[in-house]
Amino acid sequence: MTLFKKILIANRGEIAVRIIKTATAMGYSTVAVYSEADQDALHVQLADQSVLIGPAPVAESYLNAESIIAAAKSSGADAIHPGYGFLSENSAFARLCLDNQIIFIGPSAHAIELMGSKRQSKIAVQNANVPTVPGYDGENQSIAALTREAKRIGTPLMIKASAGGGGRGMRLVTDLSTLSEHLSSAASEAENAFGSGELILEKALIKPRHIEIQIFADQQGNVISLGERDCSVQRRHQKVVEEAPSPAVNPTLRKAMGEAAIQVATLCDYTGAGTVEFLLDQSGDFFFLEMNTRLQVEHPVTEQVTGIDLVEWQLRIAAGEPLPLTQDQIQIKGHAIEVRLYAEDPCNDYLPQTGPIHLWQIPDDDNVRVDSGILQGTQISPFYDPMLAKIIAFSNDRQGAIRKLDRALSHTCLLGTKTNKYFLRDIINHPEFRSGQVTTDFIARNQTQLLATNVLSDNEADSFAHALAVALWVYSHTPQPCRHQDRLSGRMGSIVFLRHNNRDKNKTVVRCRVHYLSAQCLRVNVNDMSFDLNIKILGDRFHVLHDTNTHSGTLFIQERSLFFDTGEQSYHFINATHELPHKSEAEGNGRILSPMDGNLMSVQVSPGDSVSKGDTVAVVEAMKMEHQLKADVDGIVETVSAQAGDQLKTRQLILLIKREINQNQT
Repeated sequence: MTLFKKILIANRGEIAVRIIKTATAMGYSTVAVYSEADQDALHVQLADQSVLIGPAPVAESYLNAESIIAAAKSSGADAIHPGYGFLSENSAFARLCLDNQIIFIGPSAHAIELMGSKRQSKIAVQNANVPTVPGYDGENQSIAALTREAKRIGTPLMIKASAGGGGRGMRLVTDLSTLSEHLSSAASEAENAFGSGELILEKALIKPRHIEIQIFADQQGNVISLGERDCSVQRRHQKVVEEAPSPAVNPTLRKAMGEAAIQVATLCDYTGAGTVEFLLDQSGDFFFLEMNTRLQVEHPVTEQVTGIDLVEWQLRIAAGEPLPLTQDQIQIKGHAIEVRLYAEDPCNDYLPQTGPIHLWQIPDDDNVRVDSGILQGTQISPFYDPMLAKIIAFSNDRQGAIRKLDRALSHTCLLGTKTNKYFLRDIINHPEFRSGQVTTDFIARNQTQLLATNVLSDNEADSFAHALAVALWVYSHTPQPCRHQDRLSGRMGSIVFLRHNNRDKNKTVVRCRVHYLSAQCLRVNVNDMSFDLNIKILGDRFHVLHDTNTHSGTLFIQERSLFFDTGEQSYHFINATHELPHKSEAEGNGRILSPMDGNLMSVQVSPGDSVSKGDTVAVVEAMKMEHQLKADVDGIVETVSAQAGDQLKTRQLILLIKREINQNQT
């Protein structure tokens, strides 16, 4: 047995909170580490101790191994749990812990090193006769060699960062004429995210499912599997929805995949929690994808269907205890589905969002679990992953889990920053998902339909949304005596101009006329439609009666901003009554602005350069992803106002392009 008493969690956000809760329940003291951006974070508040480890950028804080070791020593921590991401799959960090007599709660450095390289792990499992996807995993990483191998493999082709995960450094190539650009950008993103630009190439399977097996191994040499998770619902190769068990896996296939996963774990002398990922094709054949030598983001669905606390098992195994159960004792009961709530705008190419959390509410339901690391009144930082929370529903069967999850999402409310909540609801209510037939291209194939309810259009529902917004605004800002005065005076009411700030990319300003019919009832005219709305506001909740229907929701107002969520849609309106008229930017004006807070990776043009609309002119990195900024007009670069390495604010000017005048139009 190896005794330890105090655990430092070398992570942040919801996984740090998750680990702290189990460690505390087991009687361990906990130490949180935090960057300057996270000094008020929830994980810092929950831990017994906390240590500042550096500035906000991850390279100077959560990826700074020396600072974390120093924090462990100064706090007296004798064990470190790395969570997932950051240093969790860094073999050098695992060795550094060992060198400093600190227990690393995870596998050996050797196992991390072998399985942390997609190239090396693929070679190893091939030697163990585990099926792999055909491709190239050679040492020669020159562009010429990769191009030659890509042509041999053919399209569709997947480029993958050998050291990567989470979709970073991954590109799908369907046209070899774009190969060079994809290779360069994938290597750059991989180098930035993982410190290694090494790539592998694989034949892209058509309509596969992404199935992963949770394994556990103890220090006595025992290895078991805890069933599968289906992670086929992905966007940009990042998982969005996960479930256990998979609707595509029967007992025979589960046994075969479990045995293959155990074989992979055995060949690297694995200990602790790990996940072996496979692609399952249409014929039922599966192929090794990679092994993640850590706890997975989606581990809660396995916990729900097995009744096992995976973090508790990690701590017990790190202490030298044998596995608590044998393979025959593992039972899968019921069905669990998890969705990832992201700070992103699905209607704007899933652009990560930063900003305030004015209001944060989660459902009160014994069958629903919410893992999060956010707090009301704090800010969403540009420095870290945009995932805010995981919402997990459990039921006896899959359809019950879908129903409970849909209701849970309707009762989850974050006001202040855009999220993908309603995109998630559209996914789990889609017939293809409900039937259990999704493959990894599900979102890409159905994106137009999935985003349809999130796009503003000129119909009665949108006019009603504007009417509801202006009524809530006017009612909240009108004292009770003035409501009577306005009603009795017979005035036609006031004019309010609203701009929908969520989904209307053109930022259209809508003219609304409103006046009181009674102290509680307002008549709102918008888009030639009239709505009589009877309003009641209690704290942050509102109830509005229109015709015979009552619309209820959550409300937050700050300065000129009005946020509200009805459970069916979320809205952000700006009171634009006193704004000066402004020209629409829909056609492009040559002003290249940062779409979010982030780091300017590169500026690819200089003053005097000629550019065409659609050319990449700059690259911004935020929330671990690179975003290419394109010229929105043909013209000449007039000025460059920022340089590589600058920390940018949202809508900060990067460069200005002077529009080229078409001589045929003069």
